[in-house]
Amino acid sequence: MSQTPSLIRRIFGVVRTIGAQIVSHLRGVLSRPSSERVTISGSRPVSKTIEARRVDPQDLFTTETAGLSDVSRPSVIRLHDGDRFDLRISPVRKGLDAAVLRMLAYNGSIPGPTLHVDQGSEITVQVTNDGDIEATVHWHGLRLENRYDGVPHETQAPIPIGGTFTYKVQFPDAGLYWYHPHIREDFAQEMGLYGTIVVEPSDPSYWPAVDRQLTLTLDDLLVEGGQIAPFRRSTPTFTAMGRFGNVLLINGETAFSGEAALGEVVRLYLVNTANTRIFNFAVRGARAKLVGGDSGRYERETFVDAVLLAPSERAVVDVLFDTPGDVRLEHRTPDHVYDLGGFSVSAAEAGDAARSFDVLRVDPQLTAEHQAIGHDVERAPDKVLAFISSMPLLYGEDDKAASTYACPMHPDVTASEPGRCRKCFMKLVAVQTTTVVPASYVCPMHPEVTASKPGRCPRCWMKLVLSDVPGVPAPKPHDGPPHGGHEGGDGLEWEDLMPAINRASDPSNMVWKLVDRQTGAENGAIAWAFTVGDRVKIRLVNEMESDHPMHHPFHIHGAGRFLILSRDGNRESNLVWKDTVLLRAGQTVDILLDVTNPGLWMAHCHIAEHTESGMMFSFDVSRRSEGGSLHDAGSPTKDAGASGPRGSTPHHHGVR
Repeated sequence: MSQTPSLIRRIFGVVRTIGAQIVSHLRGVLSRPSSERVTISGSRPVSKTIEARRVDPQDLFTTETAGLSDVSRPSVIRLHDGDRFDLRISPVRKGLDAAVLRMLAYNGSIPGPTLHVDQGSEITVQVTNDGDIEATVHWHGLRLENRYDGVPHETQAPIPIGGTFTYKVQFPDAGLYWYHPHIREDFAQEMGLYGTIVVEPSDPSYWPAVDRQLTLTLDDLLVEGGQIAPFRRSTPTFTAMGRFGNVLLINGETAFSGEAALGEVVRLYLVNTANTRIFNFAVRGARAKLVGGDSGRYERETFVDAVLLAPSERAVVDVLFDTPGDVRLEHRTPDHVYDLGGFSVSAAEAGDAARSFDVLRVDPQLTAEHQAIGHDVERAPDKVLAFISSMPLLYGEDDKAASTYACPMHPDVTASEPGRCRKCFMKLVAVQTTTVVPASYVCPMHPEVTASKPGRCPRCWMKLVLSDVPGVPAPKPHDGPPHGGHEGGDGLEWEDLMPAINRASDPSNMVWKLVDRQTGAENGAIAWAFTVGDRVKIRLVNEMESDHPMHHPFHIHGAGRFLILSRDGNRESNLVWKDTVLLRAGQTVDILLDVTNPGLWMAHCHIAEHTESGMMFSFDVSRRSEGGSLHDAGSPTKDAGASGPRGSTPHHHGVR
């Protein structure tokens, strides 16, 4: 009987996921107009059923700013063990260049207040929701009690508008963490609900010496016609690639402006709070040293030119300002360098931290971990999780009725009912008899890539779609996707290269799946179960044989933390404890999850639109001594010591 509440929660979660997909699908079907022609990225037209839907104004979140308070500057709040803190969600008015925007804020600021706390402490946070939608607060990366993790309907009921909820938040690990909503994350987080947490280590020598420290949030925002581009209440949109913004933000502003003394060392706590954009953060004109990641320090400190951060990832970078003048903060992509602001460096009194800046320290505990996990690198995975997609928006829908069906590869193979091609066994697709058969195929992301036959784009490996322009010879055959599997060979989508299609996408026509390859279960139906003390090797496979191969930042809630074992078979050379890992398109990553915390924990893609379209599941962790109830989940500060090389022999078996 002890498993019954957990089972009920899991059934509810599965039903909720399926129900949301059905409702969203029906809305899409009922509101879908006839086939239209759209232009991709201002280029040639592609004949597809792209929904330019008539949206009910009542289905849009309000953009009204009248009567709202102006946004305030973020603050740093120093809290100690046992302290209580009030956090309020409310709409605010924010000026951004010439636009005046309605946004959402924690305690009136964007980002919300930075909580500066001590490792091993516990605080009480009372959240009041005066926002535009039901809410929870997820304490990202923290191994806290499960009931305070902020997952709606699993760890708590949503906080209604006008309601309150009290969280007890524990901080077992030093480093940088953050907090954000977990209801309609695509909307609420994009509107400004995010804030940072700096956990001061109990060991004063944990970090190298610095003169001072700052937190920086990296974000973007889509502003159109003087307002934030509209969000629908009924369903997320931009689900193909996530909502890319056209305005880059650093600490909620379009540019950072700071001052530094010549010879000063400043620690930058960095977090990517964007819905989907990857940031490649660099400091031009100063020296940078990477010392920490998601959950604490790296095994080896390294000097770096730039730091790549997927949504929700963090980095701790120490910067030595050794040259007077202007030091620029930049986001560097393969095609463009975006200026994020900078520091003005002048001769002034600096501290003593520069004396030890050239020392690259080594963490003895992670060095011991590196030696201990050799067997885990080589052994077979306990779990295999695949990342795949289907895209009815471009490639048709399974339930689309038609009088004729044909093979995409062999159009001479036709049938009067659904089936598979007798030549290649591909699924036959619906063909409307009144449709003029297009003469060529084109890549949705790279419209200059065309072919006279079905196939995949040699640059990004997306399926080519039917086009009305004259055909050209198909790309030369090859054995598989380009190295790295995506644009520029890096497996990453730096910009929205198909904005019209992305804007038209929602869960009814763009399907993202996490698939347990050992059981076939998908998303909310995945039913993993572990025990405190387990060390679980999970193989993450971002499959290229998808309608839309792209990167995914995979996040695991507070059941524990993990180490990256290898990427595409190459052993990870510098370890750091993680809660989020970036999977490039076509990449396979092995991680080792150190399970320390009982409860029902979520795992998901941290592209907000992918999460909200169902690319998530939850798994059970039971106490090692009880093997049972998940309701009286204890503090990770007590449970964490039971796992890994610090305690008893870790388990590799008994997981399901």
